[in-house]
Amino acid sequence: MDIDKLFKVPKLPAGSKRKMPDNPTPEMLKKMRLDTPSGADSEDSAMVVDMPESSSAARRQSRRATVEDGDDEGVDTSFAPGGDADYFAEEDEEGRFYGGGLTSEQKQILSIFESAEGEGTTEDPEGISITSIRRTLLKFERTVNKNQDQRSKYPDDPSKFIDSEADLDSALKSLLSLAQSPVLAYPELVRSGTVSLLIGLLSHENADIVIDVVDVIHELTDEDVGNELEDEEEQEEAQAALKTLIEALLENSILELLVDNLSRLNETEESDRQGVFHILGIFENMLGFNPDLSLILVSKTKMMNWLLDRVQSKTHNENRGYSAELLSILLQNNTANRQDFGKKDGVEVALNVLSQFRRRDPVDADETEFMENLFDALCSALAEPEAKSLFLASEGVDLMLLMMKEKLQSKSRAIKTLDYAMSGTAGTIICANFVEVLGLKTLFAAFMGKGSKKSKSNGPAAASEDTSHILGIISSLFSNVPSESPDRIRLLAKFVENNYEKADKLLEVRDNAHNRLKVVDAEIEAEKKDTLAEGGEIEPEDEDLFYLRRLEGGLFTLQTVDYILAWVVMEDDGIRAHVTQMLERKNQSLKDITSTLKIYRDNLNVDIQSNGTATDHDPEGGTLSQKEILQHLIDFLNETEQAIWH
Repeated sequence: MDIDKLFKVPKLPAGSKRKMPDNPTPEMLKKMRLDTPSGADSEDSAMVVDMPESSSAARRQSRRATVEDGDDEGVDTSFAPGGDADYFAEEDEEGRFYGGGLTSEQKQILSIFESAEGEGTTEDPEGISITSIRRTLLKFERTVNKNQDQRSKYPDDPSKFIDSEADLDSALKSLLSLAQSPVLAYPELVRSGTVSLLIGLLSHENADIVIDVVDVIHELTDEDVGNELEDEEEQEEAQAALKTLIEALLENSILELLVDNLSRLNETEESDRQGVFHILGIFENMLGFNPDLSLILVSKTKMMNWLLDRVQSKTHNENRGYSAELLSILLQNNTANRQDFGKKDGVEVALNVLSQFRRRDPVDADETEFMENLFDALCSALAEPEAKSLFLASEGVDLMLLMMKEKLQSKSRAIKTLDYAMSGTAGTIICANFVEVLGLKTLFAAFMGKGSKKSKSNGPAAASEDTSHILGIISSLFSNVPSESPDRIRLLAKFVENNYEKADKLLEVRDNAHNRLKVVDAEIEAEKKDTLAEGGEIEPEDEDLFYLRRLEGGLFTLQTVDYILAWVVMEDDGIRAHVTQMLERKNQSLKDITSTLKIYRDNLNVDIQSNGTATDHDPEGGTLSQKEILQHLIDFLNETEQAIWH
């Protein structure tokens, strides 16, 4: 086949041809260029190069050729326009294209145009400008309107609006990037009306679109928005922008619409399950930003019903665990929500779900967290007298004692729950029931550490927490069980039996707490001296902080132990003599107990005490405030100390 005939290549002019070697040198090329007559327009003046027979192979090889690093001084720049050395200065990653193809003058012009494009725009640190944000929001608005228009025109023909639905999905995903620039984007979201469009899409016929909207809102309301900023002022601006967005969302009834979608989504589908997870995440984000919203979420929606149903699911997954966590959050420091929890049989539901952990431990960390959150929710609810009555009616005391006997991971939480249930005047009936069902034996066995299994779930930290709650239970028993009653005699007998071993255990706990407190007191005194030496003053707020540190450093345990010791010393002569003797061995006396109780009395908040109540039951039959009871004990100890000296 003749290639020239096929492509009709014109014949080359006959005449002498200057042949070039296969590998010409730069000097040869330069010489040939200089030898060519300038302005020659005849065919004879054209430089014609004979190509070898394997020209096509050579061309393929030349495209694969690369340039190796070498000395740039030998590069001939005579072919570059204007002799510009920069013309050949650039290479790509593989060494191809010997130059950028631009002269210095052209590069300067291009740089001027690029800099001009950036002028007049406002950008945040992430590089998102207000112009790009407005463009994104405008495109989103047009996409929403188009989809709504096509759905209204062809409601029964999905093929007519399927393309616009896909565009809407893409437009929603484009809004996710706005979370990177809250200061610029969030006010614009509110001003442009995009928030209203988003909320409106929560009622969209396509559940996938609803899930997309939920994903966007979840990302925009993330509690970590702005935290990555290093400047404190910028963080404050980001938080202010988030506040503006959340307020706009609330004005458009987002809470009600999200709760309605919880029952709409089918959790057997992976996408729907993720949608539910993100809805719960939105609630947590908003509650973290404004805890007062918990009352609105419970009172104006059916959220409490949904959560109670969800935690009763037989199969455990992340949404069930998240539901228990959110339930615990809603009941924190909110009396109205706790009462609503009780009215909707929340106490019984919680006990029924927790009963499965009486004979088995949670299978993994997620189920452990689920169990702990459900216990925390129950403890929060037990701050209300109505919940205590429901707890007793649902045989909560019996279940907790069974958990204590099994000594599984639920043991510590059961002890904590009993502490909350038996505290305060409202806990009097539970204290009576506790003694009636032989709870004293189980309680003091745990207090003495008898029969405890050594396992990973019962480490030193858990044991310390158990001791604190056991002391709280004993304290409530002394406050609530009537004097001279059979139950109180049984309680006192526990401290007498086995040669006062329970009293000795109290003194041991007291000694450990006292030693820890001495270390904290030394640190506080050193800080006070440093402050005064620098010319500062100790403000009342500082004293309050110091007192809280002392409570955490052992004072709380010391106060509880001395409260119990004061009761047993006052009511039994044998215990009084034994305790006095044991204190004297350590150069202490009843005055040390009195001193602790005075600090307890002077710093006691009448409205909120350590056990969450304002009053305690008087064993003589009346009702006294906690301060009155403490003063009664202090007076008795003072009289006893004086009698000893006389």
